[in-house]
Amino acid sequence: MIRIALTGSIGMGKSTVADMFERAGVPVFDADAEVHRLQGPGGALVEPIARRFPGSVRDGAVDRDALSARVLGRSDELSALEAIVHPAVRRAREKFIADHADAPALLFDIPLLFETGGEGAFDKVITVSAPAEVQRERVLSRPGMTAEKLASIRALQMPDEDKRERSDFVIDTGGPLAETQRQVEHILACLGLAAGQ
Repeated sequence: MIRIALTGSIGMGKSTVADMFERAGVPVFDADAEVHRLQGPGGALVEPIARRFPGSVRDGAVDRDALSARVLGRSDELSALEAIVHPAVRRAREKFIADHADAPALLFDIPLLFETGGEGAFDKVITVSAPAEVQRERVLSRPGMTAEKLASIRALQMPDEDKRERSDFVIDTGGPLAETQRQVEHILACLGLAAGQ
């Protein structure tokens, strides 16, 4: 089994690329989606987060905006949150691997892969990248996003050029979708994974 990590900064197109791999038959573990599930109604992280960050839970789920306001720009608070979240995501990832033990390859969508030093757990790393102006336009079109919030998020993320240098493959999503798809197919071929396997 080839374990592939997919990473990239906010707004670079990771979800689009992950969908392309999934359509090609590669099971995908989405770390962000798993965090949403764990922090949603009935999620295993709701209670620990409520205890450590009072006021960050509403209607039985983590209020991500309230929690974000508590941790962005505060490294000690962010570290406390990561100490709650990361072990739970790791356990979910291990279960995903066990559930797909027969797959020739698995893709793990992990936005903060390099920032958390997690790249060593994977056989190949793919960084999804786009020009800075494309990234900014995509992110600022999201509901509730501001230039200040984007700047805070980017300050926590390794610069795009550093991620590109440390990766086995880079997918540029700044062009048409068909070009992104072509790059995905090229990587699948390089790894000996015909689409649909």
